[in-house]
Amino acid sequence: MRHLKRKRNLGISPSHRSSLLSNLAVSILDKERIVTTVAKAKEVRGLVERLITFGKKGDIHSMRIAARVIEDKTLLKKLFSEIAPSFKDREGGYTRIIKLDYRKGDNAPTAIIELTGRDGQEIANRRKKKSKQADAVSSSAKTPVSSKKSEKAEAPKTSKAPKVPKKAEAPAAAVEANVEKAKTEEKPVKAEKKAAKVEKEPEQKTEVAPKKKKVPKEKE
Repeated sequence: MRHLKRKRNLGISPSHRSSLLSNLAVSILDKERIVTTVAKAKEVRGLVERLITFGKKGDIHSMRIAARVIEDKTLLKKLFSEIAPSFKDREGGYTRIIKLDYRKGDNAPTAIIELTGRDGQEIANRRKKKSKQADAVSSSAKTPVSSKKSEKAEAPKTSKAPKVPKKAEAPAAAVEANVEKAKTEEKPVKAEKKAAKVEKEPEQKTEVAPKKKKVPKEKE
């Protein structure tokens, strides 16, 4: 029997349980409000309040102890510079659990766990950022119609180049006469070129050597 054992095992191994609780604590400090089961919310509440207490102390030793759970440096800085100073007038009770309906599927009881006294500051900041981004996008997308009309009115009209008149086409008879003249001028030129080639090349006569008659050798 589990006498004097108050912690909840959550049906998982000890290593899995410690990593689960550290991840839940990081999510609560980052988002400042999460939805989970009632058993997990009651179990992680002690860890979150202990981290906030370390943040209120603000010394190096407490910062190193908190860094064992929170590995993100930006979130660790947020805990010691924003979250913990907001609870300087409060002695405990830094979180609140609000029960919800049963979860669909396994019928587990769910609950909201959030930081008290913060009034959803993180959520409000995120909504402001989203609204600013949406306004910037809408303003850039919408352009006034009057500015477009003024741009059209200011644009000078480009003058068109004058048309060049086309040349009058020559009659067909004149073209045929020019072609015949060109042919007659080409014929004497070709004849002169052939005569010049003949004069440059001298006639080379091939002389045939007389055949020698074979003389029979006299026998001794």
